[in-house]
Amino acid sequence: MDSGRRDRVKTVNQMMMEFASRLAAEINAKAILFYGEVAPEITLPNKGESLHETIVITRGENDVPREMKSTRKVINIPDVDLTRLSQLKIAITKGIATGLFAKGDKLVCLTGVPRFGYIDSMFIIDVGKEFELLTSENISDIFEGIRPEVFETVLNIALELGAQGREGRQVGTIFVIGDHDRVLQLSRQMIMNPFMGYKEEERNILDRNLRETIKEFSALDGAFVIRHDGVLVTAGCHLSAALESKEFPQGLGSRHIAAAGITSVTDAIAIVVSESTGTVRIFKKGRIFVDIEKA
Repeated sequence: MDSGRRDRVKTVNQMMMEFASRLAAEINAKAILFYGEVAPEITLPNKGESLHETIVITRGENDVPREMKSTRKVINIPDVDLTRLSQLKIAITKGIATGLFAKGDKLVCLTGVPRFGYIDSMFIIDVGKEFELLTSENISDIFEGIRPEVFETVLNIALELGAQGREGRQVGTIFVIGDHDRVLQLSRQMIMNPFMGYKEEERNILDRNLRETIKEFSALDGAFVIRHDGVLVTAGCHLSAALESKEFPQGLGSRHIAAAGITSVTDAIAIVVSESTGTVRIFKKGRIFVDIEKA
């Protein structure tokens, strides 16, 4: 990119950020979400100048300047091919899980295509309306008892599986997190438990060395059951809870019905990877909390 065009792009990016700041103040937004990979050279608003804060969305460790990460809250999303709206949904979902966002919060979101180097899209998202479950449920109940880093790790793995598959083929699976005792009472093993006999610290999903093992086991029929603190309880588990609701969306298969069923009678969260489309859906209390489509 020549220097003249680079200067023009930088000016446009700065104007977009300044407009977003004024808009956030006008609508009393909780925060500006900024996809840092698009315009890493941008000057962000000072924290003391407004009631809202600017939160940086980042993919990987090296896509935004270190000083930006050190002075701002950062939400990391997986480095996989996703639509822009899906990227924002992931960031907001993680923000809800960690307590950054709550029902009723408004967010101004800035994004674009990194290789073009400029911000070209702005979204205004009302957390309570975008995430349908929040319109009728207390937000604190959704992730209650589940460690945020456990949920984030499982979500990242599910998104990677949805976008990339496994060894060139699409895979589908279910991760059930939390309330494991009740989940196991309503389930049965389809195969021998591959995690049986290992120490808890050797089968915690927060251990990055387990990523490939989990992806390999994702080809098995059945679900992963994960304790609230990340310990992998079992894989290849058949979820036996029946879904009684007649409001379940049509066109979704047995995995989604099983996830809805188990979450309708337990306090668990279920994350489903669709084998046919790669879409990742999160279930709570028998309903879809959010769905995330790959590009």
